[in-house]
Amino acid sequence: MADGIAVSVPASRPALTRPHRRIRDTWSKSLFLLPAILFVIAFFAYPVIKNLVMGFQSYTTASFYTGESPFIGLANYARVISQPLFLKALANTLLFTAGSLLGQFVIGMGLALFFHRHFPLSNLLRSLLLLPWLLPLMVSSTSWKLILDKDSGVINQILESTGLAGVSWLTSPSVALTAVVIVNIWIGIPFNVAILYGGLQDIPEDLYEAASLDGATGIRAFAHVTWPLLRPVVTVLLVLGVVYTLKVVDIIIGLTSGGPANATQTIATWSYQTSFISFNFGEGAALSNILIIISLVFALLYLRVSRRGVDE
Repeated sequence: MADGIAVSVPASRPALTRPHRRIRDTWSKSLFLLPAILFVIAFFAYPVIKNLVMGFQSYTTASFYTGESPFIGLANYARVISQPLFLKALANTLLFTAGSLLGQFVIGMGLALFFHRHFPLSNLLRSLLLLPWLLPLMVSSTSWKLILDKDSGVINQILESTGLAGVSWLTSPSVALTAVVIVNIWIGIPFNVAILYGGLQDIPEDLYEAASLDGATGIRAFAHVTWPLLRPVVTVLLVLGVVYTLKVVDIIIGLTSGGPANATQTIATWSYQTSFISFNFGEGAALSNILIIISLVFALLYLRVSRRGVDE
């Protein structure tokens, strides 16, 4: 008390002990992660789990009204695998994936090395190269459908002007799959260029200078300097390409709808048509689960290769 006036001193808050502080920090971090966790559960985990469960059920349009979807075990898988279309769709899926990845990677690597030389307007041209990747896939497939048209397509007009016969790009069973692969290569090149160019930027120029002193230039420099250092980027790029290409639906639907005579029918397009045209959601889910298994196989191969690279 001073001059008859009472002065109250606020009580000090007890300091948090280390365990309490750790618990508070854990809860704070969890609250920040909660929106991301809920998003992943709602838009990734739930659809995958639901699709896995539907693959073992008799799930049709009636199930939406009655709520009944009887468990039938592996019957959906047995029905789709026993159909003659399954082997054809599986072969088309593998050919489509392998052809697309090979074309995208080879052309993408060539363009990435070309732009890595830093010539005038290289940044502008590299930016323009991203346009095919930025366009909606249905827009790209519709544009290419007009370009590849047998009667009025630009490519056939060019061929006929040089005295060559036009090609039934999208209506011939022997050519349609090749045409679809070419379109998918065109769409995927920008992504490959962007990833490979970024990998090339991380390679120190000093290594090329040291290699040139030992006579390693040109192809030898690529084989002994560029490729070993770029291998981790290439591995990730190929795995992402496999997973993405396996599930391509819109490009094929926009160009051929799986025809002619199922020449471009893949497991992904067959699953789409079974689910949303025939409304047999159980068999459609079984087909998409087969694609998930194929993707997991490639993911496990990637992990094995990555682990071997770390060990070496």
